Amino acid sequence: MKASFETIYKHVTDTLNRDLPEHLTYHNIDHTLYVLKRAIFIAERSGVSKENIELLKIAAIYHDIGFIKSHINHEAIGCKIVRKELKAYNYSEESIAIICGMIMATKIPQHPKTLLEKILADADLEYLGTKHFNFFSEKLYQELKHYNASFTRDEWNAIQVRFVGNHSYHTAFCKHYKTHRMIKNIQQFL
Repeated sequence: MKASFETIYKHVTDTLNRDLPEHLTYHNIDHTLYVLKRAIFIAERSGVSKENIELLKIAAIYHDIGFIKSHINHEAIGCKIVRKELKAYNYSEESIAIICGMIMATKIPQHPKTLLEKILADADLEYLGTKHFNFFSEKLYQELKHYNASFTRDEWNAIQVRFVGNHSYHTAFCKHYKTHRMIKNIQQFL
């Protein structure tokens, strides 16, 4: 029998709380739980079935688990962890492939193909089009500064302008409800 989402949730959140490096001010448990919440919200507004929402929830809770090993190629590392753990939790190869597809769809630059991949990709960067943009942006800046102490705020602002200026949401929901605020958020740097 497949493990319940609750069992997986407890295992993954315990792992993240125990094993994520402290310098991850952005890619931490709070980010993972935020992405999970937003993924469910977007999925419900996109007419996704309960069965597929279950797969989406698993992908969301696992999407940054690779950070316990490295910040480089963390998505691929996460998929290795997912394949091992979900096999032990009696998930089918097909379900595992769908979940890994969603996790890989969060890799920057994003190239999601399926609706589920688009939802997780949008949930991961949903903050770009919210009033919380500056809060999360600062957390990400501090995290990146850990890897490069000479990384300046001006360099970060230039990256933000380029990244956000080129970003497009993938789901109809986020295109409709988040794009305007995303553009407004980036105008502060222009």
